[in-house]
Formats: sequence, C-alpha cells, structure tokens
Amino acid sequence: MLKKLQKENKGFTIIEVLIVLAIAGLILLIVFLAVPALQRNSRNTQRKNDVAAVLGAVNEWSNNNQGSLPTTAAQQTVALQNAKLGIYNGQVTWATGAQTNTNTADSIVVVVKAACSPGGSVANDGDAKAGTSRQTAVLYSVETGSGTPSKQCTDS
Repeated sequence: MLKKLQKENKGFTIIEVLIVLAIAGLILLIVFLAVPALQRNSRNTQRKNDVAAVLGAVNEWSNNNQGSLPTTAAQQTVALQNAKLGIYNGQVTWATGAQTNTNTADSIVVVVKAACSPGGSVANDGDAKAGTSRQTAVLYSVETGSGTPSKQCTDS
C-alpha cells in the first residue's frame, strides 16, 4: 500500500532538457566554426600543390629543351600538359620579367625570366622581379580567415 501512495518520478525535468540542449548547441557552434577553416586550408593546400606541379612541368620542359623556357603559347601548352592541376586547371596565364601580383585566389601567373622579390616589405610580398633567363616564378594568392587574399610567389 505504501508503494501505491508514492508517486513514480518518470521523465526529465525542464532543467535537464535545457542543459542537454545547451551542450548540443555548443557542439554545433564549434563544428560550424571549424568547418570553413578546414575547407579553406584544404583549398590552399591544393593551390600550393598546383603551383609545385606547374614549376615542376616548367623545369621539366627546360631540362628537355637545353635550358630554354617555354615562350610561345604552343610551348607553354605542351609544358603544362603533364602537370596535374586541381583548382587552377585551365586558369594559368604567362608573363615575362618583373610582375606585380594582382591575382585573385582562382588564377596563377607563370612568370618566365623572373624570381620572387624578397619579402622585406609588405609592398613587395608576392611580386616577381626580373631574373635570369633560367628562372621562373609563379604568382598566386591563398585565402585567409579575414577574406582578403594573401599574395604569394614561389620560384625555381
């Protein structure tokens, strides 16, 4: 009889439900903040891999052609034929001599007879200066967390 008089406490209190919802909300917030940064880092890694592939293809062309660099459009097309590009597939342009990096994050410029400017000043970061007849620089940009692309230069 005593058991029948006692109330059975089944279910959750409103406080317990609110605590579970708050914890779930924090987990979702953390995930939604981390995913864009992971995607941006993945794209930047692919960009750097594409630049390395382009430099490798240009160096291979140079080695196979007595040290000369591809200068005509036909030579440049053949030089990039074996480069496996991801993000920059079909978005490679060519230039000669000193260049200012005005690239957005979706194109690269291969600059023959150029080298990267020293990073001593912010104004010169990511630019190419005139180099020797065997040097090649690649100008490109990577994404940053602030939304402003960071200009980069890699040379061989």
